[in-house]
Amino acid sequence: MPSAVRSTAPTRFAYLGPEGTFAEAALRILVAALGTAAPAEGEDRPAASIPAALESVRAGECAAALVPLENSVEGSVPATMDGLVDGAPLVVTREVFLEVGFVLAVRPGVALADVRTVASHPHALAQTRGRLAGLLPGADVLPTSSTADAARRVAAGEHDAAVCAAIAAERYGLTALATDLADHPGAVTRFVLVERPGALPPSTGADKTTVTAVVPDRTGALLDLLTEFAVRGISLTRIESRPTRERLGVYSFSIDCEGHVADARVGDALAALHRLSAEVRFLGSYPRADALAGKPVAERVGDAAFADAQAWLARVREGAAG
Repeated sequence: MPSAVRSTAPTRFAYLGPEGTFAEAALRILVAALGTAAPAEGEDRPAASIPAALESVRAGECAAALVPLENSVEGSVPATMDGLVDGAPLVVTREVFLEVGFVLAVRPGVALADVRTVASHPHALAQTRGRLAGLLPGADVLPTSSTADAARRVAAGEHDAAVCAAIAAERYGLTALATDLADHPGAVTRFVLVERPGALPPSTGADKTTVTAVVPDRTGALLDLLTEFAVRGISLTRIESRPTRERLGVYSFSIDCEGHVADARVGDALAALHRLSAEVRFLGSYPRADALAGKPVAERVGDAAFADAQAWLARVREGAAG
């Protein structure tokens, strides 16, 4: 929460900047999907880093932030995963998928033989490693906070070339020496819209829920956690571990599952996680970007079955025959 009362309304959106990032492109897709007007000047704010974007929401400077969570080729984005767990609570309210493509951008007049340094976000560099090795085997490869920041630095003369989106090259007056730079064309990045806790998006029947759980350091602890989902017929769409930074052997598991916390079986599973885990953080229930309804729910674990079981238990506790 903000430490002081603000005298002005918050900026509507923050995103991983500067201008020209894939995050900005994903934000435009999300705004269109929400059916709202495109942000006017001053209504969105490019942030210097993922932690900066998240902190602008925690401070009340922005209503929401759009940040990358995972990529289909390179996996999760640690800065986002850690940023959602550390600090004041935040929740995911939407997700958006964006197919990403890269160009090798340089200042006008620079030839391939002139390139000595190539800069980009680590995920972009990893996704283009093979092509870069073939085109520029002797170049130094340098990480930056975003692909657009790399383009901005090339325009400023700090580096010779950037791996970035075509929109970033255009925005910063650069020329594309090579296009379709990805080693695995068709890669998709998943972005999430993050807000401070409040009213949750309603259940749509095609939802996803995200939590993190710190598993105790004991035999079978992770199996116990997974069993709580399995016995309720809940499919996991993602699970991965992150170190808690407390000591070796203690991990926080980031989990996406099908369903909404308002669903009886999902709510029951999360309550069980809270009982079994050293710490649980709820990170949101929100509509799936692919709108898939998920696996069919078995009758024994449907909401009606949970309601019937609770009614039976209430009768037993009241002294009625079971």
